[in-house]
Amino acid sequence: MKYFPNLLIGLSVVLGSCAAPALRMVDRPIVFDEERRRLSLDYMAQRHNIQQSEPFIRPRMIVLHWTAIPTLEGSFRAFERPTLAGARPDLMTAGPLNVSVPFLVDRDGTVYRLMPDTLFARHCIGLNHCAIGVENVGSGRMTRAQVRANAQLVRLLKERYAIDYLIGHYEYRDFIGHPLWKETDPNYLTVKTDPGRPFMRKVRKRVKDLGLKGSPKDE
Repeated sequence: MKYFPNLLIGLSVVLGSCAAPALRMVDRPIVFDEERRRLSLDYMAQRHNIQQSEPFIRPRMIVLHWTAIPTLEGSFRAFERPTLAGARPDLMTAGPLNVSVPFLVDRDGTVYRLMPDTLFARHCIGLNHCAIGVENVGSGRMTRAQVRANAQLVRLLKERYAIDYLIGHYEYRDFIGHPLWKETDPNYLTVKTDPGRPFMRKVRKRVKDLGLKGSPKDE
């Protein structure tokens, strides 16, 4: 099954205005074969109690992350294959589907599109079924180029979809008990700090006019 119709490898999409550098987006697809399709459907059913014939989502949220891997190539390899690597036993308990996101932002602000926006991706417990994930290469201090690219990407996705929420991964547990929260095992939780509060403040400042919500605890 082909999820990248009319794919142009290396395609650059120019977005923005004269006031700021344009957003550069390059298609670099991860493996999304029949195995990943099946594992995605299994994860949706087992973890989110959602039965579907195809692994698509209806986006309501954008979740920003960091990869905790210092290079683009290392970050890409972490998402590329359909199944989890042996180094992630903490996640294997919830299924073998590898983690992934539609977008990976390099340190220079280049956005790599790994998969279509609305394909199901495992990146945020309880919220995968409604969230588009954006990973940023590195950890700790993100670059100005990454801040700018994330803000531009958020604007683009808000134009495309009925996005209500923009959160950092560290805020996901605030949605426990929220109508959007879907996780069949209440004990399957992790503690996250990415992509850092300073980064989220900077991105949110740039997209304040969009009126996106954050953590339910702030409502």
